[in-house]
Amino acid sequence: MGKWGKRIGYGIGDLGCNLVFSTMASYLMIFYTDVFGIAAAAAGTMMLVTKFIDALTDTAMGLIVDRTHTRWGQGRPYFLIGAVPFAVFTFLTFYIPDLGSTGKLVWAYVTYCLLCTAYTVVNIPLNTIVPRLTSDIHERNCLVSARMICAMLGTAIVMTITTPMVEYFGQGNEAKGYLITMTIYGIAAMLIFFVTFASTKEVVPPSVKREKTTLKEDLKGLTDQSWIFFILNLLYFSLYVVRSTTVIYYFKYNLGRTEWLTLVGLLGILSGLPMLLILPWLEKKFSKRNLMIASVLIYIAGDLLIYFGKSSSFCLLAGLVITGLGIYGIFGITFAIQPDVIDYSEYKKKASVSGLIAAFQGFFVKGGMGLTSAIIGFVLKQGGYVANAEQTPKALAYIETSFIWIPIILCAAIAVVTLFYKLDGLREEMNVALETGRNSNC
Repeated sequence: MGKWGKRIGYGIGDLGCNLVFSTMASYLMIFYTDVFGIAAAAAGTMMLVTKFIDALTDTAMGLIVDRTHTRWGQGRPYFLIGAVPFAVFTFLTFYIPDLGSTGKLVWAYVTYCLLCTAYTVVNIPLNTIVPRLTSDIHERNCLVSARMICAMLGTAIVMTITTPMVEYFGQGNEAKGYLITMTIYGIAAMLIFFVTFASTKEVVPPSVKREKTTLKEDLKGLTDQSWIFFILNLLYFSLYVVRSTTVIYYFKYNLGRTEWLTLVGLLGILSGLPMLLILPWLEKKFSKRNLMIASVLIYIAGDLLIYFGKSSSFCLLAGLVITGLGIYGIFGITFAIQPDVIDYSEYKKKASVSGLIAAFQGFFVKGGMGLTSAIIGFVLKQGGYVANAEQTPKALAYIETSFIWIPIILCAAIAVVTLFYKLDGLREEMNVALETGRNSNC
């Protein structure tokens, strides 16, 4: 398997994840409120509760990966194990049973939890195996960028064709349209995970021998930089959820441009492609910390352009492009930091805890997404949002706050946390020490 085969094979794993993950982030809230028939506050609360349950399963999965030793590696087997359940639970999440309001809410809780668990089974290993695929730092950055590009393409597919597919398959019946569309996404994701398994191989052993340890001992392997990484994930995915969820409300109700939704999704996502393509090169020239802060400033500039230029089609479109560059810069750099954090635990603490790091990453991601979804539901309720109706000025103001100002606050927080990241200056020192450790374990 050549370099590009490995890059693409690894990268498309996140395309498969994002066919469903991006749909959940962008459409699930409006599906639950406008199609399934759950009140906005109840849907937001459900997402909060289930995400914290999901965060616990992430932790368990990370511990399982760290303790997995097979001829296929630690992470790869789970691409096969999780593929079929992922497709099945995608179908069930978007199936609307005839159970009454309470029964439907219980169904939503159970199926959403099961889908998130299946996602965890395939996604945690995807997060852990980069340091095991290669020890070359530039190649790692290329693998991460390939993954981010594929994730972006998955999101672009979702934002571009989901609404047309729902309309085509539903023929006026949105429930049927969503069910068929999501079944197709689930089956496609399942097949993609099979390809990812076949295209990757774990060839780099840890620099320290893995001993039988307790959770308490594993926790000691986490460093201060691990916690910086976890908080960045919480903030980034909170930003992602706010933007992905509220952009639909903002363009549908505040701007009255429902016909733009496909274009909005396409521009807001594919505009990040140039950033992801040049990130490996930029990471050779600049520190990850400086690139992160620059990406934050780019996003804020685009957000303000949308706010002040909302009466201009050009400003709206340009703002979407600029925020797309910014958010995918934050996205790519956040994930490029992960292999460094894993290596730092081996270097500083002599601990091989890649699974635990991925688990805590998932915990903070899911917790942040759940909390953010609950906040959005609460804000919409406080504003007096009524599904599929003309909104009051107060409701429109609350939607605008959710779409414009909450992301700016999150971006500012990302910039502050990034100031405490210090691994850029330790990379060469870590390389020497880790390679020495690997050679001594051979």
